[in-house]
Amino acid sequence: MAEVARGHYFVPEAAKWPIVGSIALTLIMGGFAAYLNGSALGSKFSIAGFILFVVMLFGWFGTVIRESESGTYQPWEDMSFRLGMSWFIFSEVMFFAAFFGALYYSRILSVPWLLGEGAGTETHMQLWGAYSEIWPTNGPGNLGSSDFHMGWWPLPFLNTIILLSSGVTVTWAHHAIKANHRAQIIIGLFLTVALGFLFVYLQGVEYIEAYHEGMTLSSGIYGSTFFMLTGFHGMHVTLGAIMLTVMLFRAIRGHFTPERHFAFEAAAWYWHFVDVVWLGLFIFVYVL
Repeated sequence: MAEVARGHYFVPEAAKWPIVGSIALTLIMGGFAAYLNGSALGSKFSIAGFILFVVMLFGWFGTVIRESESGTYQPWEDMSFRLGMSWFIFSEVMFFAAFFGALYYSRILSVPWLLGEGAGTETHMQLWGAYSEIWPTNGPGNLGSSDFHMGWWPLPFLNTIILLSSGVTVTWAHHAIKANHRAQIIIGLFLTVALGFLFVYLQGVEYIEAYHEGMTLSSGIYGSTFFMLTGFHGMHVTLGAIMLTVMLFRAIRGHFTPERHFAFEAAAWYWHFVDVVWLGLFIFVYVL
């Protein structure tokens, strides 16, 4: 490991993990493209790429963890980590803002336009005279296959309680780290992880119900935005739960001190982010 002088930014030795990650992503995407074009080897390449990607994650994060636990990182590095995580979460905010914007456009703007507002009544009557305002909309001519609306009760409401409760437990674990209460750290993280995976399970149950009602990605603009927003959010909850699982194992091994625990803070920031996004989803997708 490269030597570091206190007060200077740590420069690690050359790492093999970036090129390993690039090869893994190339295999995943190239294999998937080949699979879509009928190649029998496409899926095998994608699976190999995914396995290599997981190996890269363990190797690269393991290196960073060892550097952190050895006291290599100083305030310079800590600040760069915080800035990097802040910008990453900001990019995620913009990602979800695009889908919320699509929902706003389709519901608040496009439906009135289809009714003739701002576009000329004559055009409306000639093209979509029989269209009537309803949400979820099937569009003119009932192009969508379902106008089913997923209500907020009971599963979405229950999932809201679960996710907000997980935000409380991860905050409890954070305060326990600052107070150096190892048992409370572990209990708080365990409860957070359990609640996170319970949320994902119940969302799967909800999807089964939606499909039984005929709502799919192709069943209209509501179905499209519903599955895109909730699906990507569920993926983020899954990733956040995996991150916190790693934090749980690290806490069991005695990692994190009141002064040095940014890895936990980064995962907690991410978890609070998915909490806030879910509140927006619950209000604008389920309730309104």
